[in-house]
Amino acid sequence: MWELFWRFLALGCISFGGPVAHLGYFRTAFVDRLKWLDEASYGRLVALSQFLPGPSSSQVGFAIGYQRAGVAGGVAVFLGFTLPSFVILYLLAIAGSTVTETVWFGGFVNGLKMLAVVVVADAVLGMYATFCRRRLTGALCVLTASALLVAPSMTTQFAVLAAGALAGWRFLRAPEAPPGDRLSFSWLPLTGFFVLLIGLPFLASLSPDLDLFSRFYQAGSLVFGGGHVVLPLLQQTVGDALPIDRFLLGYAAAQAIPGPMFAMSAFLGAGMTPDHALTGALIAVLGIFLPGFLLILSFHDTWETLARKPGAAGAVAGVNASVVGLLLAALYQPVFVNAVFSPLDLALALIGFFLLRVLRLPILALVAFFAAAGMLQAVLG
Repeated sequence: MWELFWRFLALGCISFGGPVAHLGYFRTAFVDRLKWLDEASYGRLVALSQFLPGPSSSQVGFAIGYQRAGVAGGVAVFLGFTLPSFVILYLLAIAGSTVTETVWFGGFVNGLKMLAVVVVADAVLGMYATFCRRRLTGALCVLTASALLVAPSMTTQFAVLAAGALAGWRFLRAPEAPPGDRLSFSWLPLTGFFVLLIGLPFLASLSPDLDLFSRFYQAGSLVFGGGHVVLPLLQQTVGDALPIDRFLLGYAAAQAIPGPMFAMSAFLGAGMTPDHALTGALIAVLGIFLPGFLLILSFHDTWETLARKPGAAGAVAGVNASVVGLLLAALYQPVFVNAVFSPLDLALALIGFFLLRVLRLPILALVAFFAAAGMLQAVLG
């Protein structure tokens, strides 16, 4: 558990770029370097997170912790990965100031955004080599990326993932496998998910803290895709409890720092409860993350067993190919277009890609390289 905590704490300090980039960081750390799970197992976790509401990258991390040390391992992962962004956003909320606009800080952030380009590109290549070996899976990847680039929306994402699952189930069925484990469905966390979803609004009037928890729990239960998709739901969650300029400040800060974007709830919770800001931040964070984790606990074992059956394995193969296309589309928007603004930026990204892909430099060394390059570039103009 301690190893899970500190490894994800380190990732929480450097994981810039949003949920898609996080999947790249996780793959580099836990598939390529530590060998905690293979590509197929990692692909199944990513596929599951795409079909469940909640913070997709945090759900994948929670599932990795759950596989290694049970629920306590999942909690250790959540605490480690979320703590850096929670602390930054909470301090920003109570300070009541804007994100620093110094030249060096802007360069630091821009440098780490270029690192996100490198990490996501490496993840796309690695996952393409694993999940797109056949013509059909390659076609699913390209069609998914094309659809999302032309019409980016949650509806398009669900449509292409469903199409990938259907095509995989029909044409990519695995050979009949020996009888495996029986489906093991976890009813307790799923029951808890629905009891809280339905019951909390009726209890919200009992106390301000319950109302705050209920608001953020509803948001975490209803958002698919994570990341930027949560913005409109959070706007409805906050309502008039926070001025719009403060809300947008929290959103901008959540994009500029490492870790999960759902940690923006810490900023909002503290701002909505100024008299007990820390309690409000903790309640909001727990509320927005809890639904996704309950669903992972509900479906994880069933998904792992189901995904080994011939028809389901084919569907998962189709979904994995579509997920590679999703990552490919996200490599361009929002990762590339928000990080590469000049030929020099592109040159630095290419150098970083060589350092990671060919020389296999550790992530921390790449962080130092891109942070220094970004600050130097900003200072020199």
